[in-house]
Amino acid sequence: MKFGGTSVADADRIRAAAQRAIDARNAGHQVVMVVSAMGHATDDLVAMAAQVTDNPPKREMDQLLATGEQVTISLVAMAMEAMGAAAISFTAGQIGIVTDDVHTKAKIKSIDVRRLRAALDAGKIGIVAGFQGVTRDGAITTLGRGGSNVTLVAIAAALEADVCENYTDVDGIFTADPRIVPNARKIDVISYDEMLELASLGASVLHNRAVEFAKKYGVPIHVRNSQNHKKGTMIVAETESMERIVVSGVALKDKLARITLRNVPDHPGVAASIFQTIATNNIVVDDIIQTIADNKRATVAFTVDIAELPETRSVVDRLCRELGCEATFEDHLAKVSAVGMGMRIHTGVAERMFAALAAGKINIQNITTSEIKISVLIDRGQGPQALRLVHDAFDLGSAPVKPAPRKRAARPAGKAKKK
Repeated sequence: MKFGGTSVADADRIRAAAQRAIDARNAGHQVVMVVSAMGHATDDLVAMAAQVTDNPPKREMDQLLATGEQVTISLVAMAMEAMGAAAISFTAGQIGIVTDDVHTKAKIKSIDVRRLRAALDAGKIGIVAGFQGVTRDGAITTLGRGGSNVTLVAIAAALEADVCENYTDVDGIFTADPRIVPNARKIDVISYDEMLELASLGASVLHNRAVEFAKKYGVPIHVRNSQNHKKGTMIVAETESMERIVVSGVALKDKLARITLRNVPDHPGVAASIFQTIATNNIVVDDIIQTIADNKRATVAFTVDIAELPETRSVVDRLCRELGCEATFEDHLAKVSAVGMGMRIHTGVAERMFAALAAGKINIQNITTSEIKISVLIDRGQGPQALRLVHDAFDLGSAPVKPAPRKRAARPAGKAKKK
């Protein structure tokens, strides 16, 4: 069970989260809680660092940010003990969540769950700090914003948990961000692939790496609201009937920057060299477009999250000096995307989306597609309007045809339940 920052924002919510875990334990489950920093604690820590320096070392930022979750695990354990439940808190290092050494956006390499299993077998509820890990050398790392979801799914996979519940401040996964699209509707069931696309395209409820973990290890995720007991959204393996729904959801990524390199030498190995250099600096690239001119020169454009623009600018300036090309930087872009398994077998999806944007006088600057996704790059100021138009174009505010639920294998005799 994972509880995000808003779900543990104060003492009352901490006690409420603790009670949910206790109820699950009393129902016969072994329970592990993964918790985030309280409320806006991480943002407050970032602001504190900014008061000291404009360019904090990433290693030291990880040391700082990891303290937020350490506060929460202690308070949750205290609350449980006060409520009569045996509990024990663990930092990531204490249960062996080992990551690579890419500070501020590390990836989990392995988890040693022996200590956690021992606590569960002793009848305790395990409370684990999300968002963090340690390197082989013992340095503290963080997994990037939303990394507590990654911790949740990774531990669930390592423990072979039967249920993986992600508690947040919304009722589940919606067809669009309900803060922008008033008639957005909660989705009952969605596939891993659809959720992976939506998460990477701007849907903020789940981190895309968490969905990757879940798909790889077959971990079903139940996204629920910590403030009520309603059924949320199940994220599961694809079923054949899911293809009856042409578009499951739309997403907006509204903080994108585009970097365009012009007069790039057009010969084998140049593109590889450019993006190898960018990858070496741990910059995540989104869409890439290359066009070729008649003079054996090329134009290469790509997008990054706007937070990565300063570092990208520095890297690209060095590349331009080496390659003899020029670069321009734009920081006013957004991307609107439609995602659905049904795109594989239905026609006219792109036309429907583009016609809706045209009717709203929204200019499309770039188009990218996959089997189950269509994305367009537009001006950031038109992002919310575009999201609403595309959502309505596919009638996502209406009740859909419900896909058949996935059949679960029967539990082997004698297998303990874990949550």
